[in-house]
Amino acid sequence: MADILAMILAGGEGSRLFPLTKNRSKPAVPFGGNYRLVDFALNNFVNADLMKIYILTQFKSQSLNIHLRRAWRLSGISDRFIEAIPAQQRVNKNWYSGTADAIYQNYRFIEKSKADHVCIFGSDHIYKMDVQQMVDHHQQMDAELTVAAIRVQKSQAHHFGIIEIDDAGHMIGFAEKPNNDEAKTIPGDPDHVLASMGNYIFKTDILLNALEKDALNEESSHDFGKDIIPTMFPQGKVFVYNFNDNKIPGEPENAYWRDVGTIDSYWEAHMDLLNDDQPISLYNKNWPLHTYHPPLPPATFRDQGDSETRVSKSHIGAGSYINGAEIENSILGFRSHLCTEVKVKGCVFLGNAKIGKGARLTNVILDKNVEIAPNTVIGENLEEDRKHFTVSENGIVVIGKGSRIGFA
Repeated sequence: MADILAMILAGGEGSRLFPLTKNRSKPAVPFGGNYRLVDFALNNFVNADLMKIYILTQFKSQSLNIHLRRAWRLSGISDRFIEAIPAQQRVNKNWYSGTADAIYQNYRFIEKSKADHVCIFGSDHIYKMDVQQMVDHHQQMDAELTVAAIRVQKSQAHHFGIIEIDDAGHMIGFAEKPNNDEAKTIPGDPDHVLASMGNYIFKTDILLNALEKDALNEESSHDFGKDIIPTMFPQGKVFVYNFNDNKIPGEPENAYWRDVGTIDSYWEAHMDLLNDDQPISLYNKNWPLHTYHPPLPPATFRDQGDSETRVSKSHIGAGSYINGAEIENSILGFRSHLCTEVKVKGCVFLGNAKIGKGARLTNVILDKNVEIAPNTVIGENLEEDRKHFTVSENGIVVIGKGSRIGFA
């Protein structure tokens, strides 16, 4: 068996997710009532029994570090580890200037590992992937670099690195975030492009050599998509791994992967979890989603007088207390307390929310520790909401951490 090292890039600032990233890095943003974004990448390695993992952090990392310590601590008895590495300016006085620079500044950890191959993955996408299957493909092809890819709409091409391949799966073209009208489509499918997922497997010696050359290039932006891949694919054995070929027992047939880089995509990914046919299973015993669970009682549901609690197509976190409220198409995190006559629809609560009697919330994201006064209405008059809150392009209202809304 080859020795595999994982380097997970978890330093993202996530400015497009503001205000959810005001006090935390993007990988630390809560998701799905129980999880953090970083949990999905970590589960993809741990469930594949690949547990030599470094997590590279940078921006506002305290919340992330606390979560990693609580949820992902391994004993030091074996050679397995999950270890966070903060940006330490080991090479120079600069912080990470790109994804390749982040790996280069931690060059010595790769050398020290003596690994045969290095997996470099992002940490802010929602998906399940058996990484061992991608490793197997990488080794079968005797690839120097393997890039995971997925089919996306051509209208989204400007968000991704766009790939061209030949019949054997070699990469023969790559464009980083091209204009939609210039993006090369999949042959025979003019509406879709093949997009890089930002997940890579390198032969270790090839990676170290590429990083050294890139570091010496003063014109480089020191990024895998912009610099390393365009330099490598014309010269070496760069292959593409089709994410749709990755099969996990108990998961839907069609592979699910979502970039949650904006408020709208973040909200939409939550709504995906509420579909009758969930595109990603939270209940699959073959691929459990590990995370930190605080010591809380089960959610409690009570009727209050004539006010009946009604919950439809929703997930309710542990420690929540629902007292005569109506909840529809919503995901409520830990310790969500809703009083009598509250109506919540299309909402995402990250946890520890307190909603006063008679309040109405529609298509609202509440960060942690938010308190809403009785009879407050949010999400029904977006013009008025924009005066007080962040409102996304598609009309999702976001209320920042620790806010108290509607109190005198």
